Amino acid sequence: MIPYQPIAAPGAPLARRNPVAKVAAALVVSVALIATVDPVAPAVAIGFELAVVPLFGVGYAALARRAWPLLASALGIFCTLVLFAAERTGTLLWQVGPVEITTGVLVTALGMALRVIAVALPGVLIFATTDPTDLTDALIQNVKAPPRFAIGALAAFRLVPLLALEWQMVSLARRARGIEAGRNPLTRLRLFGSTAFTLLVGAIRRGTRLATAMDARGFDSGTPRTSARRQQFTVADAALVAGAAVLASGALAVSVALGTFRPLVG
Repeated sequence: MIPYQPIAAPGAPLARRNPVAKVAAALVVSVALIATVDPVAPAVAIGFELAVVPLFGVGYAALARRAWPLLASALGIFCTLVLFAAERTGTLLWQVGPVEITTGVLVTALGMALRVIAVALPGVLIFATTDPTDLTDALIQNVKAPPRFAIGALAAFRLVPLLALEWQMVSLARRARGIEAGRNPLTRLRLFGSTAFTLLVGAIRRGTRLATAMDARGFDSGTPRTSARRQQFTVADAALVAGAAVLASGALAVSVALGTFRPLVG
């Protein structure tokens, strides 16, 4: 089952911050790092992000368990760019048949892989340290998001573990009927597609019922709603966003100072 509950220590200084402030800080870092494709800026940002992990009350082992799909994605991007890059500039380092690995390709691939990690890691930290209900309350109170949208998103997020459980149930039911892929990769791929389609149909039906139930409870009536738990945006929350801006600016400044800055456009 996919975990969604926060795993942070309750008294951690950054874990206690307003959820909107944490999301805003992650967006600031992400937007800044998207502006460059060099490996230095995201590497510096990753160093800062890993340094503040204890302030979120999360252990590095627990973070690794949550972030392993991110690391696998970054590795896949790196290998794909190294093997299939269209432009192969720089010094030739290794060649096997038609595949040529050059310094330019390695720098570009490393920059893209590190940027994926640097941009996504703050999001992993946010969802590992934030209760989904608190995030919904903060979006409604501090960002003035429509309750229909915010609470609908919360309900969908709560259903993610249910989809994982249904995937297991469908797979076990097919196995009980003797439908197995065995060691055939094509059959395994076909079964994966059919199982995914089954879950998609079930998710659409469940989403339709959920939307009808929300409308029946007045979520689309336009009547002002009250909140049971207040989410205050304090000076400390603003300092978190400002600190994220300083972090992003520092990473770009190091890249510019070392002469490795490569803008995404231009």
